[in-house]
Amino acid sequence: MKSVLFVVSCILAGFTGFSQAKVGDQPVTSDPAAKKILDEVSAKFKTYKAVQAAFALKNEDGKGKVLDNKKGTVSMKGSKYRVSLAGGTEIFCDGSNIWTYDKSANEVTITKLDGSGSMITPQKLFTNFYDKDFLYKLNGEKKEAGKTLVEIEMTPVDKTKAFHKVFLLVDKASKSIYSTRILDKSGTKISYTVSSLNGKAPLTDAMFVFDKSKYPGVEEVDLR
Repeated sequence: MKSVLFVVSCILAGFTGFSQAKVGDQPVTSDPAAKKILDEVSAKFKTYKAVQAAFALKNEDGKGKVLDNKKGTVSMKGSKYRVSLAGGTEIFCDGSNIWTYDKSANEVTITKLDGSGSMITPQKLFTNFYDKDFLYKLNGEKKEAGKTLVEIEMTPVDKTKAFHKVFLLVDKASKSIYSTRILDKSGTKISYTVSSLNGKAPLTDAMFVFDKSKYPGVEEVDLR
């Protein structure tokens, strides 16, 4: 669960997208070639009306030992989303409320979605994930899983953040994110790899609302 929360806080952050950052009083410009690719990824994603993606989540320590491996799916429709992880963790958002369900405790925590736009959402993994708080540069191409991937290295300007590097691999042909890797200051590495993405998924609004009747005996913690 900790790795999931770290990914949510580091990768799925709400970034607003332009290519200049400031260090002190001096503006620092990011790589325009990297910005071009990021803009293409964002533009492609915005053409989708409803999206469902399968992913793998891996957590490693500083020596490369795998601490956790999970598979899951994320579904998105407008401001609504649902994340389901192997093991029973589920997150539902209907655009106003967020339900976080923990199967091991049979407990669901309910919070309000932050209307300011600063709250983290899965949609922001795929759109506008580069902004004034990051510097980014193009690291070149590599081959993986039969795909030509472009690597973009992102460094937070704010050095107090818990991570010091984020590496994105973008599928050059499909203009979509293939994987995201975060380097934590503690040495932990967390990677998120998308195995499939359907931009025409038939998603109903009901699937983004937690249905208490389907979870007998569930304990509700309402923090709204």
